[in-house]
Amino acid sequence: MSTRIRLLLVWLIVGLFMVFGHSIMGESMSSTRAIVVFLVLLSTIIGAAFGVVKEADELAHRLGEPYGTLILTLSIVSIEVILISAVMLGPGENPTIGKDSIFSVMMIIMNLVIGLCILFGGLKYGEQEYNAQGTMSYLAMIIMLGGLGMMLPNYIEGAGDGVFSDAQAISLSTLIILLYGIFLFMQMKGYRHLYMQPKEGAMEIAFKARMDENLTRQENDETAGGSNSVVWISSIILIAMISPIVLLSHSMAVVVDFGIKSANLPPLLGGVLIAVIVFTPESMTAVKAALNNEFQRAINLCHGAFVSTVGLTVPSVLIIGLITGKTVLFGMTATETILFVITLLLSVMTFLGKRTTPIVGVMHLVLFAVFILLIFNP
Repeated sequence: MSTRIRLLLVWLIVGLFMVFGHSIMGESMSSTRAIVVFLVLLSTIIGAAFGVVKEADELAHRLGEPYGTLILTLSIVSIEVILISAVMLGPGENPTIGKDSIFSVMMIIMNLVIGLCILFGGLKYGEQEYNAQGTMSYLAMIIMLGGLGMMLPNYIEGAGDGVFSDAQAISLSTLIILLYGIFLFMQMKGYRHLYMQPKEGAMEIAFKARMDENLTRQENDETAGGSNSVVWISSIILIAMISPIVLLSHSMAVVVDFGIKSANLPPLLGGVLIAVIVFTPESMTAVKAALNNEFQRAINLCHGAFVSTVGLTVPSVLIIGLITGKTVLFGMTATETILFVITLLLSVMTFLGKRTTPIVGVMHLVLFAVFILLIFNP
């Protein structure tokens, strides 16, 4: 589908919901109407998300790594924050929606998508290489941010029941934003070489060799004619694709809340649905990168996505909770904690081996299957 047609269709749906949304989703909304509305909103938001990925991919091609992947990741995570905020500010009480979404993103990105990338890439190429230093820095950030944001609440007094006190929420949000900001700054500036695909057999790009890599990237940029105009056009279209998701997010939140309560489904499904909606396009891009033997790009997409998810979502949700007076619960259940720890340990062991092997991908996929099983049969 061309970009113009996609934009036209997406904004047409936005216009219809802005005019008729209140009457369509009134108190008398039936289950049949809710299903139809959900499918329309789902297809529209996913269509817009694919448009975001397409334009971010164009920017990635023009700007090189890690800028391109970073733009894609931040664009996708901003959509997630918007959807979570819409659910929080919706008609019902959803104190765990932030935690549910982050945990679901972890299980989907760190197990399902990484597992598929390792398995398919390994079956096609035997084994794949990546930048070991950069990958370890991602995992260190995941352990740090995930531990502070989601494991710590269950082991402190706070406000009780896994809820941060106001002082803790403000301090933790500040520290997470500060740490994430420093990480991004170093990733984009002096340590950009850690997130670029090294030469075959190298497994790393030495600090002293980073200028050679930067020079190569600059030369490639200079040969891409008209790059400045393309960057501006892609950036404008990217914003035009994200905006409809913002405008439709409240309607989606209302329908999802109605469906979960009407069908008596597990509350965690709300977070899973947000994760699936938001990260499906990026997940497909990561698997495609692995199949193209660009495994570092797959890692940048997957690990970068989760680092950004925690680095942006935790502070955003805590701040929204403080401003609106909504209860925010980040403490995980015992089952979630076990799955969280197993995922972290398996991820570290996966990338300590220096090269990927298909059997490890199968392990990640099995862990994701256990996660799905425990949603419906805890």
